[in-house]
Amino acid sequence: MNQNKGALAPLVFGGEQMGEQLKMLAFDLGASSGRAMLGIYEDGRLSIQEIHRFANEPVSLRGHLYWDILRLFHEIKCGLLKAFNSGHTDISSLAIDTWGVDFGLLDRNGDLLGNPYHYRDGRTDGMMEKVFDLIPKEELYKQTGIQFMKLNSIFQLFAMKEYQAHLLRETKTMLLVPDLLNYFLTGQMVTEYSIASTTQLLDPVTRIWHRDLIDKLGLPKDIFTEIVPPGTVIGKLHPDIIAELGAGENISVVTVGSHDTASAVASVPASSADFAYISSGTWSLMGVEIDQPIINLESAGLSFTNEGGVANKIRFLKNIMGLWLVQECRRQWQREGEQLSFSQLQELARQAEPFVSLIDPDHESFVAPGDMPTRVQQFCQQTGQKVPKTKGEIIRCITESLAMKYRFTMESLEKILNRELSVIHMVGGGIQDELLCQFTADSTGKKVLTGPIEATSIGNLMVQAMVAGKVASLGEMRDCIARSFPQKEYVPQNTRQWSTEYSRFKELLAF
Repeated sequence: MNQNKGALAPLVFGGEQMGEQLKMLAFDLGASSGRAMLGIYEDGRLSIQEIHRFANEPVSLRGHLYWDILRLFHEIKCGLLKAFNSGHTDISSLAIDTWGVDFGLLDRNGDLLGNPYHYRDGRTDGMMEKVFDLIPKEELYKQTGIQFMKLNSIFQLFAMKEYQAHLLRETKTMLLVPDLLNYFLTGQMVTEYSIASTTQLLDPVTRIWHRDLIDKLGLPKDIFTEIVPPGTVIGKLHPDIIAELGAGENISVVTVGSHDTASAVASVPASSADFAYISSGTWSLMGVEIDQPIINLESAGLSFTNEGGVANKIRFLKNIMGLWLVQECRRQWQREGEQLSFSQLQELARQAEPFVSLIDPDHESFVAPGDMPTRVQQFCQQTGQKVPKTKGEIIRCITESLAMKYRFTMESLEKILNRELSVIHMVGGGIQDELLCQFTADSTGKKVLTGPIEATSIGNLMVQAMVAGKVASLGEMRDCIARSFPQKEYVPQNTRQWSTEYSRFKELLAF
């Protein structure tokens, strides 16, 4: 498999007529699970069907966390095979989106140099400070516009330079996870724009690799591939894949918003530009969509990030810990022998006393996997609050705290933008937590519209439909989503008590 050196063109399907059915396949890989979703566009509407779902959990080995990338590739092939065996041999295109920042390294033969590390792996501890010794923090933000998180690719690569320089010496090409999986499917090596923007190595204005930063960090410059926009043909399935699966010779592999949040934001069924979004899942990504990056002292001080989006947009947003906290609590209780569904945990939280205790969801003690209930209790104890004891109290504490962090982020957004945002669109699997959705409306005092649930897959599919000529713009894409999928409205309640408790929450942010 050889690296593609030529220019890639936007995807064009010939012979498409209005009323004809267009079939597409979206592979959406999140930080805890993956799915293959069949999309059918017909007569101005999109319908979706889950073809295949699979777990995606980190593998711990000798003190490090890895992604089982070959298993994920196997699951992608399983999804393709299930689609074919269900009679969908007329799929026109497929696209992959995943979480950000993580990557694989390939040698001169195009072979993988080990499993990609998981972004929660501890090898990046202390790397931010070492990078800041070479490039001052203020200068790095000015050059990239990206929120500082130790999991960012820039710090992962610097950790490799410090601890595994031999691997970097053997590396011919670095590919972020969706680009790596696309390479496995096609043999072509390119980097999609939205996923590249998560590395903190991209120039947000020119939207190409920031070679000066890469030089200053002493990282190899020639391992980075051409950056291409969403809606680019990568190629057809490799002959080996076609032979193995017995079908697929007519499928084009294309780029979409390959960072899952970029696809999720593209699915927001907004009717005007006056909205904030929350992509709710393991992470909560909250922000607005803009045309040019916002990089100034205020955005830096409030830790906002400028990441790439669909249709040449910038996702100006803040990463918030999200339902990771609830997921880790549930995992801990499962390890202790108690099986509880998310809906059961939500009901226990609903019954618990309100505003007993609060946490900062983004506190560093909550980043790593482990005994999350104990960490929540320790945070409350160390901040002089009543310690939540029951499962309901712990989940309610997390849920109220997330809603409070959304309010803090909304106020920060409106301050930076110098304008008011009238509505919050929440999309993604997290909107199934109706208590969190209502608390978000209560805390922020804003109307909250939720849906679609499968936001990332839908955004992925609609970009495929857009480049196939079925819709002409991001606005038309969103109109189609609004026609095709239901939304639910939450209006603010009990806002006076939420405002009273919000003052207490803001004091915890300094802990």
